[in-house]
Amino acid sequence: MILVTGGTGFLGSTVLKHLIDNGESIVALKRPTSIIPDHLKSSSLIQWVDADITDYFALKEIFPTIQQVYHCAAKISYHKEDVTAMFQTNIEGTKHIVNLSLLYQARLVHVSSIAALGTNKLGLPIKESDKWEYNRKISNYSLAKYESEMEVWRGIVEGLDAVIVNPSIIMGVGPGENGSRTIFDMVKKGNKIYPLGSVGIVDVDDVAQIMIKLMNSDITGERFILNAENISNQDLLSKISDYMQKPRPSIAASRVVLSMAWRLSKVASFLNGKRPALTKETARAANKKLEYDNSKITKALGVSFKPLDNTLKEVIDTYYTKTI
Repeated sequence: MILVTGGTGFLGSTVLKHLIDNGESIVALKRPTSIIPDHLKSSSLIQWVDADITDYFALKEIFPTIQQVYHCAAKISYHKEDVTAMFQTNIEGTKHIVNLSLLYQARLVHVSSIAALGTNKLGLPIKESDKWEYNRKISNYSLAKYESEMEVWRGIVEGLDAVIVNPSIIMGVGPGENGSRTIFDMVKKGNKIYPLGSVGIVDVDDVAQIMIKLMNSDITGERFILNAENISNQDLLSKISDYMQKPRPSIAASRVVLSMAWRLSKVASFLNGKRPALTKETARAANKKLEYDNSKITKALGVSFKPLDNTLKEVIDTYYTKTI
């Protein structure tokens, strides 16, 4: 039996879709308040279980029949008020998954993040071997993902059969909630500003399929960057604008501009009672120039990634064509 955590999330639901297409029987975890995508709700191959990954004993009731675990559940936030819950979910939850996988000898594919990777001192694209170092400007999300990945490495030392994937920003079309659509929504509204940084992007289908290939391989005790393309924020927003037939962004948001913007966003949140659209951490991240090397996974599995243009077109055709 296969266990998928975070089954209603964007990546988790896509992993489930591919597993049921392969005829697999699965136990999928979700929160009691989560909405199951219609495509997955009707499948007789999925047994849905309401369980919190921070509840060790609730998880232990599930594990005796589990041979494979896809650990997709995680909390992503750049808001200070979410730090405690994020650390508990990402670190404590992963610790429970690791300990139970060890106890019941289940094979684990753990979804980490590029946020848990180090930096390259020579300015080259980041590799899996680059050393992660703490500094006071690092985001709490990055710290939470690093610490949760350390739980998996600790388990590997203790005999856990596990593989780690570090996806870049995940985009694409999938049955679950898609946080990356915020970027497309912003362009649709006529965004004129672009940050000076760069990002890596990968299609959700590629991530899900590579995870399944890794699970069914003999590879163990390794981590893999999953990244299709590196692109500047300006070029990314321009591509999306072109496909949506919207004006390209023309105003560069420097570090000073973003610093002012997140402060204004914070003031606005006090006045309107809503969460700030921009935080100190997201402002810092927006101007970082980051590139990632995907050669390790392409050599290990011989995979090729979906071109970014294809991913962007699919998202826009699926979600926006009728509303543009």
